Amino acid sequence: MVKPECDSHTGADTHDEHGKRVADMFGRIAGWYDFLNHALSGGLDIYWRYRLAKAARPESGGMVLDLAAGTMDVSVELLRQYPECRVAALDFALPMLENGKAKKLRKGREDSIFPVQADGRALPLPDESMSAATIAFGIRNILPRQDAYAEFFRVLKPGARLCILEFGSGSKRVWKGLYNFYLDKMLPFIGDRISGDPGAYRYLAETIKSFPNERALGSELLDAGFERVYNVPMMSGIVYLHVAQKPLKDAG
Repeated sequence: MVKPECDSHTGADTHDEHGKRVADMFGRIAGWYDFLNHALSGGLDIYWRYRLAKAARPESGGMVLDLAAGTMDVSVELLRQYPECRVAALDFALPMLENGKAKKLRKGREDSIFPVQADGRALPLPDESMSAATIAFGIRNILPRQDAYAEFFRVLKPGARLCILEFGSGSKRVWKGLYNFYLDKMLPFIGDRISGDPGAYRYLAETIKSFPNERALGSELLDAGFERVYNVPMMSGIVYLHVAQKPLKDAG
């Protein structure tokens, strides 16, 4: 028996098939995505995105990469905090981008936010062209993660930051197990009843539970060549903001 190329919660045997299945899944729930994000987080996702954008610190007038941009909430927040910047909003799921474009790229935002369908493992961007990069709740969906780290490293300018917003490992007991019960039972149930997709929020719960803890993720970023890696826990470690910097080039 041939061992599958990847360990995917979609049941895919290869990384390419995994990416397609994830993109199709998010495409199916695109219309409900924003509502469920706000509802399932109690509105705290707005604050989390604010913290993510604040940590990015792009240079004035630079281009910022927002990978796994989805419906572009992070892209809009980046533009709000850094109005002189432009945002490359990239996502593998075209329906997510189209939904966000219809609802959010108005009032001049369409001149500064550029949605593009793209694979996080092969970014259609020049080397050292981005002043910062963000990814919110998307690194779990890219396999292997190391390919995404390598692409982030390639497109970032020396000294630029990579900021990752992600759930903590669901393997830890948080709030005396209440959060774990929420992941196992409530999240799939609510997501299914509202979005009508029984697999999407079950997949979400499974990937959270199997995701590396904050120390392991930090080690992955260091192994990818980043430095000054640190994390900020929020909500007792249910969510983490990870920050890493591409090293400056040697003067010599």
